[in-house]
Amino acid sequence: MGEKSGKNNIQGDRLLYWGAWVIALSTVSIALVMVWRQWVAPDLSSAQVIETIEITPTKKVISSSSGLDFPNLIVHDSVQSVSRKADLFTIIPTRSRKEVITYTVSTGDSVFAISRGFGIDPESILWANYELLNDNPDMVTAGMELRIPPGNGVLYEWQEGDTLSSVADRFDADVEEILSWSGNQLDLTDPELEVGKLVMIPGGHREFRQWLVPTIPRGAAGVSRALYGSGVCPGGYEGAYGSGAFIWPASTHTLSGNDYWSGHLAIDIAAGEGAAIYAADSGVVVFSGPAAGGYGNMVMIDHGNGYQTLYAHLSQVSVGCGRSVQQGQTIGIAGSTGKSTGPHLHFEVRYLGGFVSPWFVLPAP
Repeated sequence: MGEKSGKNNIQGDRLLYWGAWVIALSTVSIALVMVWRQWVAPDLSSAQVIETIEITPTKKVISSSSGLDFPNLIVHDSVQSVSRKADLFTIIPTRSRKEVITYTVSTGDSVFAISRGFGIDPESILWANYELLNDNPDMVTAGMELRIPPGNGVLYEWQEGDTLSSVADRFDADVEEILSWSGNQLDLTDPELEVGKLVMIPGGHREFRQWLVPTIPRGAAGVSRALYGSGVCPGGYEGAYGSGAFIWPASTHTLSGNDYWSGHLAIDIAAGEGAAIYAADSGVVVFSGPAAGGYGNMVMIDHGNGYQTLYAHLSQVSVGCGRSVQQGQTIGIAGSTGKSTGPHLHFEVRYLGGFVSPWFVLPAP
């Protein structure tokens, strides 16, 4: 019995020994965990947050010292770095045209429409093509080759005896602007110009040589048929008077060519071949038939109140000299006679001998 009791005492001591070690190790582990949570864990947590932050790029426009903007550069404010998007964006400076080009007129073209297509004033096209158009936009015809200047102003062919000062004075321009226009390719130290050279006069202008059928009253006209066309009426008429309130002379109320401007004192109204043309107001016919100057077949009505209206490029005239017509009455058929690139109605309004924009008297379309 004594021997067995001794063995039990030894086993109990061993259990106490290892139990003490377990308790001690557990206590140390708990202490280490507490220290880890207090000092080490916050740093690791921060690191994890940093790794999971979504950096949102902010698009900014970066400007260079040259003044060019680069809208596709992206700045990441969070990291203060600059990167380029994969789809590169190249800025090509917009440069104005410096050379004179040739344009072939097509059916349906007009000086006004051509000028809009090239972004210049219609006057500049007339001035550049005086030999062809004689300052008359109605002289343009299909197949005609027009010079298109590189900008607004006068394209001038240098003549014998010209000087920079004399040319600048003629077109109310500045010598320095002529010299500095790069398309002129002038030597600033010795600007000699050969006869026949085309020179751009930026901002230059001159008066138009207007070719117009004169305003013809219902009284004795005294206008030459040889000069203005066989449709001129002798005058001396009495008849209907206008109300002063106008209607559209065609069923279509849109343009088909030139608008009203300084070189074209009328509007070109869309009217297909064979469309009826109407008197815009009541009055007496004072021109009926062929007209010179590119008008083709034409009718002019004196309204007896200071107004006259003119209808040109007709394929057929339906009223004769001295006839009274009522507002809305058919006076002819639309066409493309005279100088015209396609069927339309050239419509003029005059008051006391002067020209009035038809837009001022016609009702809103």
